[in-house]
Amino acid sequence: MYNFKNDYSEGAHPKVLDKLIETNLIQQLGYGEDEYALQARDLLRKKLVKQDAIIHFLSGGTQTNLLVISFLLRVHEAVISAKTGHISANETGAIEATGHKVITIDTDNGKLSPNDITHILQEYALAPHVVKPRIVYISNSTEIGTVYTLAELEALYLSCQKNDLLLYMDGARLGHALTADNSDLTLAAIARLTDVFYIGGTKNGALLGEAIVFNKPELAVDFEYAIKQKGAMLAKGRILSIQFLVLFTGDLYFELARRANALAMQIARAVKDQGYSFLTESTTNQIFPILPKSIIHTLSLRYQFYVWKEIDQDHAAIRLITSWATNPDQVDAFISDLQRA
Repeated sequence: MYNFKNDYSEGAHPKVLDKLIETNLIQQLGYGEDEYALQARDLLRKKLVKQDAIIHFLSGGTQTNLLVISFLLRVHEAVISAKTGHISANETGAIEATGHKVITIDTDNGKLSPNDITHILQEYALAPHVVKPRIVYISNSTEIGTVYTLAELEALYLSCQKNDLLLYMDGARLGHALTADNSDLTLAAIARLTDVFYIGGTKNGALLGEAIVFNKPELAVDFEYAIKQKGAMLAKGRILSIQFLVLFTGDLYFELARRANALAMQIARAVKDQGYSFLTESTTNQIFPILPKSIIHTLSLRYQFYVWKEIDQDHAAIRLITSWATNPDQVDAFISDLQRA
């Protein structure tokens, strides 16, 4: 059975593996002080056009969200998230386990707006009897495949600044967001319009790894203590930094994301040609077609995917995800099977 469940079923891009092998026996300092980490940080700062950015490499997205959010919040403060946000829906209560409330908002498209923020601030105005909202958490692309535009991010960041809130972007699929056909954002724009964000490697060509970017250096003071205390400081930090050095030398990171998006859009066009609709209008590598349950059953005999949401007695939305390494022949086969079904 071919897997369309996620975009991390494969290992790593061959160039990443080649570099890890090439540097394998070269001695380096540990704990993120290796020469590759220094090079990767400098390279990312150039891509971000942000020379004072503080960058740390961690192994995974949930770990990153947990560390950043718990580090930035005081004991009485909370984080705002879309209900579909990863910290709300898919992290086993990791944020709540640190003693911080996740305030959720229902949205149709997985994105937050200034109006959402205003509503939450009004709802949580009875100080000191309620938690104090402090961080606004967003994902780009969102957990349902949508992306923020430059105008949307500018408006949201301005709202956060006016209300003394920090804007934190989960970038697990940032490459896919920035290479979506309807995206007008860049890494430099995100560095300018967020306080903290991370660049996801795990879901885009790396074996593992995320790069946290503090756009305001004062927010990162002593963050390395939190990394160490939470068991996230790898002795062999080179494993993470080498991968980001490879992915961001040239345009590889974005080439891989662009390829994943293109394959997903190929399936999306075929779904539309068959007359079916979607749960959301995704332009990235996650799509959510609404299909008859009989067809879903037929497809499930040959392909792995999630049944995402019940629509009615006869229909459900499924989630299909393509990756940098998805086999185009399998995409063609899926489309043919969908047409036959």
